[in-house]
Amino acid sequence: MPHTLNKVRLHPLAWAALAACATAAQSPTARAQTAPNTASSAELPRVEVIRVTPLPGLGVAKDQVPSNVQTINDRKLKQAHSLNLPDALASQLPSVTVNEIQGNPYQLDVNYRGFTASPLLGTPQGLSVFQDGVRINEPFGDTVNWDLIPKSALANITLLPGSNPLFGLNTLGGALSLQTKSGDTHPGTEVEMQAGSFGRRSIDLSHGQTIGESSHVFVAASAFDEDGWRDYSPSKVRQLFGKFGQRDTDYSWDLSLTAADNKLIGNGLLPSSLLRQRREGYYTLLDVTRNEMAMLNLNATARIDAGQQLAFTAYTRHTRTATRNGDLNDEFVFGVSDENTAGVEHRTHTRQRGEGLALQWTLARDNHHLTLGASHDRAHTRFEQTSAVGSLSDTRSVIPLEADQLDARIAGSSHTSSVYFTDLIDLRSNLQLTVSGRYNDTRVRTNDLGRRLADNPTDTTLDGSGTYQKFNPAAGLTWQVSPTLTAYGNLSQGNRAPSPIELGCSDPNHACVLPNALQSDPPLRQVVSRTLEAGLRGSFDGDLRWNASAFRTENKDDLLFISTGTATGYFSNFGRTLRQGIELGLSQQMAAVSWSASYSFLRATYDSRACIVAQANSTAETSPACPGTAAIEVRPGNRIPGLPKHSLKLNADWRVTPEWMLGAQLSAYSDQYVRGNENNAHKPDGVDFNGSGRIGGYALLNLTTNLQLGRGWELFAKVTNVLDRHYATAGALGENAFTGNGNELRSPVTEQFTGPSAPRAAWVGVRLRFDALGE
Repeated sequence: MPHTLNKVRLHPLAWAALAACATAAQSPTARAQTAPNTASSAELPRVEVIRVTPLPGLGVAKDQVPSNVQTINDRKLKQAHSLNLPDALASQLPSVTVNEIQGNPYQLDVNYRGFTASPLLGTPQGLSVFQDGVRINEPFGDTVNWDLIPKSALANITLLPGSNPLFGLNTLGGALSLQTKSGDTHPGTEVEMQAGSFGRRSIDLSHGQTIGESSHVFVAASAFDEDGWRDYSPSKVRQLFGKFGQRDTDYSWDLSLTAADNKLIGNGLLPSSLLRQRREGYYTLLDVTRNEMAMLNLNATARIDAGQQLAFTAYTRHTRTATRNGDLNDEFVFGVSDENTAGVEHRTHTRQRGEGLALQWTLARDNHHLTLGASHDRAHTRFEQTSAVGSLSDTRSVIPLEADQLDARIAGSSHTSSVYFTDLIDLRSNLQLTVSGRYNDTRVRTNDLGRRLADNPTDTTLDGSGTYQKFNPAAGLTWQVSPTLTAYGNLSQGNRAPSPIELGCSDPNHACVLPNALQSDPPLRQVVSRTLEAGLRGSFDGDLRWNASAFRTENKDDLLFISTGTATGYFSNFGRTLRQGIELGLSQQMAAVSWSASYSFLRATYDSRACIVAQANSTAETSPACPGTAAIEVRPGNRIPGLPKHSLKLNADWRVTPEWMLGAQLSAYSDQYVRGNENNAHKPDGVDFNGSGRIGGYALLNLTTNLQLGRGWELFAKVTNVLDRHYATAGALGENAFTGNGNELRSPVTEQFTGPSAPRAAWVGVRLRFDALGE
C-alpha cells in the first residue's frame, strides 16, 4: 500500500496569513481596483526593468544588463496555455530543452545552455531557482520540484544566463527568478477550468484586490488530476498561494504562503523491445513520489530617499517527500536465484526544513547604481531508506515478501553565509560597466543515525563534513552604439558546494540506490564555473527586435552521478566540462500578428579524460586506459548526453478578430546521446532494438486558440503534437531482464532504454473574470 505522509505542520504565522487573506476577501470595505491609467505615458519609450539580484532593488533597464536576459510575463503564460513552468520555459525561451526521464509532466529535467534543474536525485544540478527572493532548490540534493511552484500565481519569470555570482550557490549556468502576483498589481477574480486527453482535468481560482488605501491581498488555488497517457500513471497536484501586504510611497511589505500536496507517478524509461510492443507501457511498477510543502516568506522594502532603498527577506520552508519504487533486484541471477527474490521495493522518506534571511541596500547616485547585501541560509534534513525483497506480479509490480529492512538513516545539515555587491557605473551616457562579487561560506555535515541504533544498526559509515569557501567575481560592459543597437559582454564565476546527499554517496566501493541509500564519505570538491558571454541586440523600425549572443562556460570539478547498475551509482568529481554555443533571436509585435523565431547551437562536451562506469556500453572494458572495470574512457570532445546540439523555435499569434486569436508553436531539435554513452562510441550488437546510443531529432507542432465570448467569458483550447509524432527526449543504456512481451524473466540483455513522449492530445477550457461582468 502507498505510504501516507503525515500532514505538513504549518507555522502559526502561516495560518494567520491565510486567515488574513480570507478575512480581506470578505471585507465589506474591500474594493477591486483597476490597473493604473497609463494613457499619459503612452508616448514614452517602453523600458523593461530587470531585477538583477534575488531581492527587490531599484531595478536595471534591460538594455544595461550585459547578458542575454529573457523574460516571460503572466500574459504570455496564459496565452501559451502551458501546463506548468517547465512546459512554459521549453516553448517560450531559446536554449531551453527538457528531458522526460521520469515520464510525468511535472518531473521534467529542464536544461538551459547545457545546465540542468531537475527533481531527480542523481542529475547534475547547475541552475538556481528563486521565488520572491527565496532559493527553492531543495537543500538535500539541490533538486527542483516543479510541482511545488504555483504557476497560477506567477507574475514574471526572468532567466539570467551565466555563472552569475549574485544568485549564490548552484548558479553555474543561469538563474531563474520568479515573482508572484499581488492584489494591487493583479486585481479581480478569475476562474479557469479545462479538461481533455489522458483524463486530465484542472481548475484554477485566483482573487486579487486592494483594501483601503494601501493594503492588498491575493489568493490562488489550483487542482490538477490526470490518468496519464501511459499505463498506471495517474497524478494529483494541489497548490495554494496567498499573499497579504501593504504598499506605500516610502515602504512596502508582504507576507506570502505557498503550500502544496501532490502525488506523482511516472513510469520512467522503457527498453526498446518493450517500447516496440507498446509505447504506453512500463518496465517495472510503481514509481510514486509524494510531495508536501509549506513555505512562509516575508518581503519588505523601505525607501530612505529618492536614491536609496533597503530590502529584507526572511523565510521558512518545510518539505516532506516519500517515494516508493519497484525495481529489479540487482542481486537476482536468472536460473540460479529464487524467483521470489526477483524484485525489490525501495521506499524513502525525506524531511527538509530550511530558514534564511537576507538584507540588501541599494544606492543610485551620480553615475553609480550600487547594491550591497548579506544573507544566511540554513537547512536540516532527515532521510531514511528501506528496502524489501519480493516477487514480481503479472503486471511486473513488486510484491514484498519480507519486512522492510532499514538501509540508511541520516541527518544532514548545511549552512551558507554570503555577502555580495554589484555596481553599475555609467562611464558615459551610452556606456556602462557592471562589477559584481559574492563571497560564500558553506558548511555541510552528515550524521549517520542508522549505525547508532541499539537494535539492528545499519552497516553504514555516513558521518562526514565539508567546508567550502569561495569568492566569485563578475564584470560586464554594455554599450548603446545607437538608439537601435546595443553591444555587451561579461565574464562571471559561480560555484556549487556538494549537498549532503552527494557527500554521503561518493564512494565507488559502496554504490547508492536511487533515490539514494548512502555509504561513506570520500571528500568531494566544490564545482567552479566560469562564463564568458558577448552579444548584440537591437531593433529595426522600432517593432522588429533581434539578438545574437555567444557564450562559453567551463566547469571545473563538475559533480556527476556515475551509474553502476539498474538503480545504483555514486557521485564523483569530473575534471572539466565545457558548454559553448550561440543564440539568435528575432521577434515582432504588430497590431494583428506577433511572432518570434530563435535558434540555439550548443556544444556541451567533456574536457578531460576519465574512466566512467557504464557496463551497458558496448565498449566497456575495451579501453587500455580503464583496465579491469566495467568502465568506458571519456575523452575531451565527447558530447554530454541528453543535450541536443541544435534547437529551433517558432511562435506566432494571429488576432483574427478582436475577439478571436489563433496561435502556433513549432519546436525542432537535433539528435542527442543517451546516458551510458558518454564516450559517444556505443555500437549495438546487430539487434535493431538495442539502439545506437542516440535519440533521433524531432519537430513538434502545437496549436492554441482563444475566443472572447463577452461579459468576462473566454473559451480556449490547445492541441499538442498535432502531427502525432513518435519521439523521445531522454534515454539511457541498460539491461533488460524481460522477454520481448515482458511476461517472462530472462538473463539480462543490453538494450537502449527510452523515455517516449506523449501522442497527440487536446484540451478545452473556459475562463471567467468576475470583474468583467456587465461590460
